[in-house]
Formats: sequence, C-alpha cells, structure tokens
Amino acid sequence: MSSTSTLRKSWSENEIYVPGIAPIQYLSKTNLDRIRKINHFLISAFQHSLSEIKENLSSTYLFLLTDADGVLLAMDYSCDLEQVVKQSPIRPGMVFTATSCGVNAISETKDKQKPVLLPPEQHDHPLFQSWHCYATPLSVGLQHAGYLDVSTINADMQSELIAIAKLIPAHMQNCYQSHLASPETDQPSVEFTKRQLTILKMIARGLTVKAIALKLKIKECTVNHHKKVIFNKLGVQSSAEAVSIASRLSYL
Repeated sequence: MSSTSTLRKSWSENEIYVPGIAPIQYLSKTNLDRIRKINHFLISAFQHSLSEIKENLSSTYLFLLTDADGVLLAMDYSCDLEQVVKQSPIRPGMVFTATSCGVNAISETKDKQKPVLLPPEQHDHPLFQSWHCYATPLSVGLQHAGYLDVSTINADMQSELIAIAKLIPAHMQNCYQSHLASPETDQPSVEFTKRQLTILKMIARGLTVKAIALKLKIKECTVNHHKKVIFNKLGVQSSAEAVSIASRLSYL
C-alpha cells in the first residue's frame, strides 16, 4: 500500500473517534472568520511565498500556517495529497495545541519558541504518526505573528524539509516589506470597527495608551487589545507604521 493510501485509510478510521485521545478542538466559523480577517496579511504572505516555492517541489509536502495561539489559518499541499487531506481532520480552525491533538511540531515550537523537528514516533496523536514535521515561529517585521509547519511523509526528505521551512519565512518577510512600500491601489482592503477607527485616529494624533483609555473611559488593557488588532489588520508592528499605512489607505 502506498504512503498516501495508508494515510487515507488511517485518517478515515480515526477521524471520528480515537480511544484514549480527546477530540480535536476547532474554532467556530464565526471566530475563525474573525481571526482570519485579523491575520489577512499573514495569510496573504504565506500563500504568495508558497506559490513561488512550490514550483520547484516534486515531493509530497503539507504546509500549515497558524496564528500565535496555534489556530490553523491556512494550509497548502502537494497535488498527490488532495484526497488524503480532504478526508483528514486537518482544516482551518483546527487548534494545534497539545491539549487539542496531543504533542505535535507546532505545539512544541510554541512551547519552546524555537524551530522543532518532530519525527512520526514523537507525535501523540495517531493521525499524525506518519509525518516528519518541522515547525518554526514566524515574525512579520519585528512582531511575532504565528507558526509555520512543513511536513512530509518521506523520511529521506528531512534535510530538504528544513531547507524549505527556512526559505518560507524569508519570502514572507519580503512580502511584508513590499506591503509597506506598495502604493494605495495595491493595498488589501481593511475593515475596522468604529471603536478601532477612533483609536487609530487617536494614535495618529500622538495620544498614549493611558490618554486614550481616559478619553474613551475604558481600561488600558482594552486599548492595548484594540491596538494589537489594528496592527495585525494592517500588517505592522508599530504605531508609526500603522499611521503610515492607514494614511495611505485613506483611513486618516
């Protein structure tokens, strides 16, 4: 039986119930849509990077992108895995924490905050025990943004696997720089709530978090939360960059 056939059989048998293993956790569609909007630039950079790298690949690969909490935002894979992945439990919204699906490469790199290579036998969940996985933290600009996992079912491809995983973040950084330098017509549309726009305009006026909290009569931690969401939506990591991009997009 081929490797992909073995994976298909394993996943179809184990997707609904695995004795001794807690059910895999998923975000609701509403929450997933919200998180994907917040991370739209990260997803775009991931997809753009893979479109260039995948042209040179001939082996079986699975690419996963999660946010900083380990929630699967986007995925891509070689064409020979299409039916396998469709029959698997892996889909956007899946939570790649040890609690949700046992120890995996993403949960390990999230815990250690450094790249991790995890062979099949070190995965807790039987659904992933055919995979050699390499996961690494991702940064956009100077901001920690999420995690990248590149996996293969071919043990002989481990060195190539690591090389690919190291190339993708560099491509994503290039996308980030292009994003900052591109004209308004090339910028993705960004949806802000009324409160986020208010805070964005206050940031542009030079108000501190404390001053914004006092004016809006909200907690400073709430202001910081809104700032984080605004930065993620704009794909930036500082107030100066947020104001620059927002001005270019005519939000200010």
